[in-house]
Amino acid sequence: MTRYIFCLLLLLPSAIWAQEDLLAILDEETEEVETKVEAIFKGTRLINGHTVETRDRNNLDFIISHRFGRLNGGAYEFFGLDQSNVRLGLDYGLTDNINLGIGRSSFEKTFDGYFKYAFVHQTSGKRNVPVSATLLSSISIKTLRQREFEELTFSQKIAYTHQVLIARKFSSAFSMQVMPTLIHFNAIEPTDERNNVFAAGIGGRIKLNKRVSLNAEYYYQFQRKDPLSKNVIAIGFDIETGGHVFQLQLTNAQAMIEKGFLAETTGDFFNGDIHFGFNISRTFQLK
Repeated sequence: MTRYIFCLLLLLPSAIWAQEDLLAILDEETEEVETKVEAIFKGTRLINGHTVETRDRNNLDFIISHRFGRLNGGAYEFFGLDQSNVRLGLDYGLTDNINLGIGRSSFEKTFDGYFKYAFVHQTSGKRNVPVSATLLSSISIKTLRQREFEELTFSQKIAYTHQVLIARKFSSAFSMQVMPTLIHFNAIEPTDERNNVFAAGIGGRIKLNKRVSLNAEYYYQFQRKDPLSKNVIAIGFDIETGGHVFQLQLTNAQAMIEKGFLAETTGDFFNGDIHFGFNISRTFQLK
């Protein structure tokens, strides 16, 4: 018996070392996985502005945006429902990270187009990237007929917008985004102060249940084109219904493109100059 115990004691260190070697090999073979954080927001629009989200390759998104008149118009204006502005837009996923879009707004009869590139994705695991970032550049052309004394050329009717959208999903229920923005107008009214407008926005999403979220958005203008323009405030709900995302919103902005709602909003949210509106989006898989 003593001989057996002696042999066991001699073999025990070898067994321990073999076990440690096996665990080391398993640790080397088990690499930590890099995971992309998905669905920071439900759609490509937060309320008025874009989110960091892009449509996947070969996906076509048809968006109908609607803004009624001001709620403080009273019963005579049916609390704004007698007035209406509509934007029809198409967003296409050229790749998973690059989107192109076009649209036409009844407000000032404006055509717009944009380029959107998601160049950073929030990830966890092997490589931890804390935020997602997307570049947005858009152009708009106002085609509203000129007054007789106006002599604007085609190029003078053009405005450009450039944004960097930076967002983080803190949890499955809460996401935030900041939006530094530069807008340039080729021509301005005599009462305006400058062609360039620099603004910064902040927005967020709180998930209320599986299909509904509460969104909020605010833009502050550091430079104003029009001294009478107001900062944009918006509150809304996202409702996901299968292939549709239905957005309800209250905002002091009437325009539905960046140069309009950021630099040309004259309504005061806290004075009741609030527009009820909605966005409906439907995605089609082309391939």
